[in-house]
Amino acid sequence: MPSTTVTLPVHALIVDGDSGVRASLASYLAENELRVSTLPDGRGLDDALRREIFDILILNPKLGGEDAMPVLRQVRDEYNIPIILITGRDEEADRVMWLELGADDYLSKPVSPRELLARIRALLRRARSNQTVAQGLARVRAYRFAGFELNVWLHRLVTPDGKVIALTNAEFHLLAAFLAAPQRVLSREQLLDLSRVHSAEVYDRAIDVQVGRLRRKLEANSIHDGLIHTDRGAGYSLNVAVDIIQ
Repeated sequence: MPSTTVTLPVHALIVDGDSGVRASLASYLAENELRVSTLPDGRGLDDALRREIFDILILNPKLGGEDAMPVLRQVRDEYNIPIILITGRDEEADRVMWLELGADDYLSKPVSPRELLARIRALLRRARSNQTVAQGLARVRAYRFAGFELNVWLHRLVTPDGKVIALTNAEFHLLAAFLAAPQRVLSREQLLDLSRVHSAEVYDRAIDVQVGRLRRKLEANSIHDGLIHTDRGAGYSLNVAVDIIQ
């Protein structure tokens, strides 16, 4: 089989300095078939978001004395992830401020784990229902192939040894096109359309250049040669099995 679809549980990241809160919320969510990771503060948050695919972030803005405003702004600017804030303060000014900074929902302590689960499910339903046709790739969380992982939501390619490879927008869409149709020959015309190469670059040889660049990036970070195969006169194909993570 050239590809398989793997449906993973919702992955929640809880960031709260109170170990009791982290433990109780994580336990309840895990009992309800969510995968849960936790952090005691914001220092490892960016690294965690770069390493893992999370569906939702549950964040205490106090963060052990840190200023959470820049943390929230960075997460909202760089990552496409719903955010629920949990805090000991329940004043209208605070709620308005955090929502304006980019939070999607807000809960006051003591947090009811049951209500938190309901809010998570509601936010994820809303996020998925708001996807446009152009965002159809968002239905796929990631592709895994030959030890690589392409995080579709973050447009981030991670090598088998954990390095992040920078991809241009065209390279990302080109790779996604290959991963959506593994072990099938795709013509230059198909790849032109799927990789969204625009304006002055819209000609067949542009695909040859893009494929060459993508191939070099992959093979420089893999023990496998010939990941992308050239079928002369026909097009190109990706010659590995692919797992689709949903």
